[in-house]
Amino acid sequence: MRTKQDVLKILDRRFIVCDTTLRDGEQTAGIVFANIEKYKIAQMLDDAGVQQIESGIPAMGGDEKTAVKHIAHMGLDASILGWNRADIQDINDSIACDVDSVAISMSSSDIHIQNKIRKSREWVLQKISESVSHAADHGLYISCNAEDASRADLGFLIEFARTAKEAGAMRLRYCDTIGREDPFTAYERVKTIIDTVGIDVEMHTHNDFGMANANTFAGIRAGAKFASTTVMGIGERSGNTALEEIVMACKHLMNLDTGIDVLKLKPLAEFVSLASGRPIYVSKPFLGANCFAHEAGIHTDGIIKDSKNYEPYDPEEVGLQRSIVIGKHSGRSTLVSDLAKRGITLDDDAAALLLENVRTASISLKRQLTSDELFYLYNDLVKGVNTFSK
Repeated sequence: MRTKQDVLKILDRRFIVCDTTLRDGEQTAGIVFANIEKYKIAQMLDDAGVQQIESGIPAMGGDEKTAVKHIAHMGLDASILGWNRADIQDINDSIACDVDSVAISMSSSDIHIQNKIRKSREWVLQKISESVSHAADHGLYISCNAEDASRADLGFLIEFARTAKEAGAMRLRYCDTIGREDPFTAYERVKTIIDTVGIDVEMHTHNDFGMANANTFAGIRAGAKFASTTVMGIGERSGNTALEEIVMACKHLMNLDTGIDVLKLKPLAEFVSLASGRPIYVSKPFLGANCFAHEAGIHTDGIIKDSKNYEPYDPEEVGLQRSIVIGKHSGRSTLVSDLAKRGITLDDDAAALLLENVRTASISLKRQLTSDELFYLYNDLVKGVNTFSK
């Protein structure tokens, strides 16, 4: 079993992914992973270079506990973390699974403290101190999760973080539990926590207002070291920060070394999609078939001249392919370029006439056209025939 020092070596970098597809991702309403699927997902996450895998909730017992222990013994390079309430028995269940790290979760907002657990702030701090100390006594790497941190009083959140650190926690998980945070507030609050307490911070954000990725990105800008992610952003309600999206954003927009092999993210997502029954939407960033599909005339003309004109990164980087779509919004350059592949040269007048026919056909069929259909329309034009004439 790994020691805390072993884990610290794995996590000794500026940017770290703690992926929670197997825990928070599976908590999506209606998603259940078979244990064999969990093992495959864990292996694929590890192959992609994910530094820490949140493997599940050992306290659930049964198949869940079996899966967590199996993943802990798979010999993966990633650190394996078990999720726990701030409860000694929960932590003992994680210890029994031989994980090298634990996340210990406790409510931090007054809304949760008063209306959910119905205790006091003092009780919360006492439970944090007791449970984190217990895990520390067993030599575990510890993340202390501040549930509903985005709605917590900042002064108490700092006290929460300081209590966790003094008891032996290595990081604070800043949980935007109901996805109500905004990037500007996230930046200020996370920076204040880091500057005041001197503890590593992990961003764990939900997407209820469509801000999950932005809030995680803002937290990283503020100095947060960890991003909690799920593959494709699956998760409770509207989902979580998407692994592939935050990794690519950090890589391209912050020039941050993520340690992730981005070519392996698409096969990983395809497997998770199959296992979860959640399809990959065609416009899903970095995964969808439409990421590099171009139809509008101005765009396709620019792409044909130089792909950098309208593409933020190369499709080959993530295993996608560029496609020039023939349809209602196409321009002449698309038709000229496509037919040139067949050895056909179009002059400007012929291209203009053919474009008119293409647009009529696309509207009539209510879809894009194939290259073969364009060729048929060209042949009709040469013969003086227009199938779609009014």
